[in-house]
Amino acid sequence: MAAAPVRQRSGPGGPRAQLPPCYYEGYLEKRGPKEKASRRLWTCLCGNSLYFFNNAKDSHFVEKLDLSGFVSLKDDCSRDRNLEAARLILRMKDGETKITAPNLESRELWKGFLYSVVDLNVPSYLTLLPGQLQMLKEVVDKERSRRRTRTPTRAPPSRAPPSPLSVPLVGEIPPCFRPVSRTEAEVLLERHPDCGNMLLRPGRDGCSLAVTTRQDLNGSVFRHYRVTQRDQGGYIIDVENPIPCATLHEVIDALVEKTAGTLQPFLLEEPYEENITYVSANDENGERILHTAPSSPLPKAPALPPKQDRWPSSPLNRSPAPDRRILTSSVPASPTNPMRRLILSPSPLAQTFNEELKRKLEKRRASQE
Repeated sequence: MAAAPVRQRSGPGGPRAQLPPCYYEGYLEKRGPKEKASRRLWTCLCGNSLYFFNNAKDSHFVEKLDLSGFVSLKDDCSRDRNLEAARLILRMKDGETKITAPNLESRELWKGFLYSVVDLNVPSYLTLLPGQLQMLKEVVDKERSRRRTRTPTRAPPSRAPPSPLSVPLVGEIPPCFRPVSRTEAEVLLERHPDCGNMLLRPGRDGCSLAVTTRQDLNGSVFRHYRVTQRDQGGYIIDVENPIPCATLHEVIDALVEKTAGTLQPFLLEEPYEENITYVSANDENGERILHTAPSSPLPKAPALPPKQDRWPSSPLNRSPAPDRRILTSSVPASPTNPMRRLILSPSPLAQTFNEELKRKLEKRRASQE
């Protein structure tokens, strides 16, 4: 039987009605740290705890698991006799509890509800449908409201503790800073081991920072270090021998140095779009459609060759022909220049032609007289 949204079964005044509001329920196989075999129990996520019943109709729970000691939640890839079953390992401060869901979809939903209740934030790294994410958002809002009403009223403090992101930080923030919870930090480091194994994040108390690290020792080993800000300026890594640092960059550098470079800052390159997209409306039905712009540049029209005159008038566009004027233009105009006399002196053929023409003109003139 798959997990399902909440349905209260007992009437007013019954034991189940006295439990916190139930956000999710269904059959799970559970094996605690001291149990040798798994038991199939009807499981209800009520408030910040898991309540286990022998069956769905029982009013009295047989076991309770408080999630205030939550450490991590990860998939268990070991095989089960039921091939469709999907396993989980719920790590608490007092040990591990192995859980088996009916199928992968049920496991993903249980992870979403557990993370939402523990972190009071909808996880963004799970494969869930929009309607399921909306369910988780409603659970976060209800659990926040429940915790506020459960907290006894006290006199308001003189100054509310600031948010980690609003705390005035000294110097620049290192690039390995991520505004994520403890659980999300572990998931990031485990999913991207090639991007580094140490990140800086806000602390759970809302007034400090924390460094989360991941190393591999027959499986993932996570460590969390508190980083507090000093009143006189700077920061301190809260370990057995506190390490003072002037800036957050020095905090990261100190951890890298102390571990001989084993710890490296987590630098995850955010994805960027590979294509240009735009939204436009269809002219016929007005429907808005997402288009992808062409990746290659638009082809340009071929340029026409320059127009050339058939009979160029400029002397620069035609082959230079021998011209006597070109030769004579460079000769000085002095009458005593021998080169001028050589160029201007008539050739023998021209001189003979001129003398013959002169005799004919004289004969014609004499015959007319």
